[in-house]
Amino acid sequence: MQARGTRTNPPNRFEKLVFEPDPEAGARDPRTEFLTDSSQTIISTHESPDISFRASVNPYRGCEHGCSYCYARPYHEFLGFSSGMDFEQKILVKPRAAELLRSELSSSGWIPQPLAMSGVTDCYQPVERRLRITRACLEVLAEFRNPVGIVTKNHLVTRDADLLADLAAFGAASAHISITTLDPALARILEPRASLPRYRLDAIARLSAAGVPVGVLVAPVIPGLNEHEIPAILAAARKAGASRASYTLLRLPLSVKSIFLSWVAEHRPDALGKIEARIRECRGGELTDSRFGSRMRGEGTAAEAIRALFKMAASKVGLPTTTIPLSVDAFRRPGGEQMQLL
Repeated sequence: MQARGTRTNPPNRFEKLVFEPDPEAGARDPRTEFLTDSSQTIISTHESPDISFRASVNPYRGCEHGCSYCYARPYHEFLGFSSGMDFEQKILVKPRAAELLRSELSSSGWIPQPLAMSGVTDCYQPVERRLRITRACLEVLAEFRNPVGIVTKNHLVTRDADLLADLAAFGAASAHISITTLDPALARILEPRASLPRYRLDAIARLSAAGVPVGVLVAPVIPGLNEHEIPAILAAARKAGASRASYTLLRLPLSVKSIFLSWVAEHRPDALGKIEARIRECRGGELTDSRFGSRMRGEGTAAEAIRALFKMAASKVGLPTTTIPLSVDAFRRPGGEQMQLL
C-alpha cells in the first residue's frame, strides 16, 4: 500500500457535521477518488504582491502527492471536504480545462500574459499520466503562443518537453522543479507520492537539454528539518542544468498547522520541539504569518539566517535568484490575428 501524507481528517471549518470513523471498522479505505469538476472558467487571477504571476490554470483540485505541509490543503474545505486525508484522496479533475482555456484565450478581453501551471496544486500529480489534462492545456498554449510557467515536483513534466520547447523558442515557457530534500528516505515520507529527488534532478537535466529554461525551487524550507540541505540542493540542481534558484519558507495556514505537526510527531518525534521552535523563530512566535511581504520569507534573525544561507549558496554555484522572464510578443489567436502592440 502506497503511503499517504497524513492519516488525519480534521473537521471542515465551514461544516457543522463531522465524520467520526468507527474504530472497530478498521482502517479507512485509502483508494483515491477522482471526481468531475464542472467549473465554467479555467483561468484564475489574484492580486498578491508576493507572487510573480497574476493568472494561473489549475487542472486539478486536491493533490495525491500528499505533502503534509501543503498550504493549499484548506482550499478543499471550500468544496465541503477535509483538508486532511480528503485533500489527497478526493481529487477533482477538470476534463474541459483545455476547451475552457481555448475559449478564454480567444476572447478579445484576454490580455496576453504569463500563466502559471499550477497556482494551487501540482498539475503533474500522478493521475495526469492517464488523463493528460495538463498536456491538452499546453497544446492550446502552444497554439496561441501564450507564455506559461510550470511549477512541479513530478518527473512527468518531461513528457511534455516537446510542447515546452516549442514555447521556449519564443521565450514563452519556463519550468521550476521543486526540491525539498536530496534524502530519498525523507522524501518518501514527506512527499510520499511525488517523484524522488534523483528524478527531479533528472527532470531539470532533460528540460534544460530540450531548451526549456529551468529553475530550482527549494520549497518549502522547513526550519529545523531541511535548511541545512540548501547548499547541496542548489549545487545538484546547478550541475543538472538549472539556470535560476528561489525558495519559500514553510507556512502553516489554518488546519495545516495540526496536519504538519502530526506528521512531525509521527516521523520525527525527537525533533518535534526543535522544529516547532525554529518555525516560531521565523514567524514572530507564531506558526504562520499571512501578511504580504513576510509570509514567503519570514522575519527575524532565524529567517534572515536562512535568507543569507540561500543567497550565499546560490552565488557560490552561479545561480541567479531572479525570475525567468517570459515574453508575450509571439502571442497569436487562431486565424492569424496577432497581438496589438501598444
